[in-house]
Amino acid sequence: MTFLAELERTAWTVEQRLGELLAAGETTPPGGAELGEAMRYAALGGGKRLRPFLLIQSARLFDVPEEQALDAACALECVHCYSLVHDDLPAMDDDAVRRGRPTLHVAFDEATAILAGDSLLTLAFEIISAPETREDPAIRADLLHLLAKASGWRGMALGQALDLSAERRPFSPEETAAMQALKTGALFRFACEAGAVLGRADQRGRDALKSYASAFGQAFQLADDLLDAQGDAEAMGKAAAKDADRGKATLVALLGIEGAKGKLAGLVTQAEDALKPFGGKAARLIEAARFVAERRA
Repeated sequence: MTFLAELERTAWTVEQRLGELLAAGETTPPGGAELGEAMRYAALGGGKRLRPFLLIQSARLFDVPEEQALDAACALECVHCYSLVHDDLPAMDDDAVRRGRPTLHVAFDEATAILAGDSLLTLAFEIISAPETREDPAIRADLLHLLAKASGWRGMALGQALDLSAERRPFSPEETAAMQALKTGALFRFACEAGAVLGRADQRGRDALKSYASAFGQAFQLADDLLDAQGDAEAMGKAAAKDADRGKATLVALLGIEGAKGKLAGLVTQAEDALKPFGGKAARLIEAARFVAERRA
């Protein structure tokens, strides 16, 4: 199976499981159905499911079957979808289009979008703490701790706060990289380290995957910034050239197009080198790094 076929198959599997986890309950009180509908609008019907893919593939390095990593992957995707809902809000990035359709606060309303985002975030912890996710409570506790750190005030949320502050003052290349490592990189690091946790990997295995994830996250963000600067809005399914319009801190703005492309190539090499301890078992993760660097949407 080709890489793209495997990515699409995984996305479909994650979509089906998310649909089950977000199914409307019979006990939903009157008036509560709209919140569940908004959560499903945000979480279902699109996306490459790249973070779940990385988690599942990282776990596979340690012979963990996909079905035993799937719920942790879905919990991660719930956090990602929540972050998109909140990032799109008028007080944040103020986007009207996501994945080729109206953003949640446009399709519903701002209050519902906030509550749906909050609910997706808390659902993630409900899923990852459930015995069905992993029978061993020590593994669940490790996953919970890692996901909380990746999502919160010293992780992704802090990255978003720094991203907003960068609109008010110039950021250095070092500050920009640190901000992006939190806003974008934190969930990629969780994805890879969670796979190692599920597989009971030793410290050497965890460190190798964290190094891979760090380079991968930087490459993903740099490719995303290049797409924003050069890409086609219709192909991307969201507005293009918004970062420059709002004066956001990006490495593309600091390094220029050619400089950013050169750094991107170096990051892909770093990601590949980090996986050398795993040999041929890491082929899909290597392909994933190349995929994000070469993507056009």
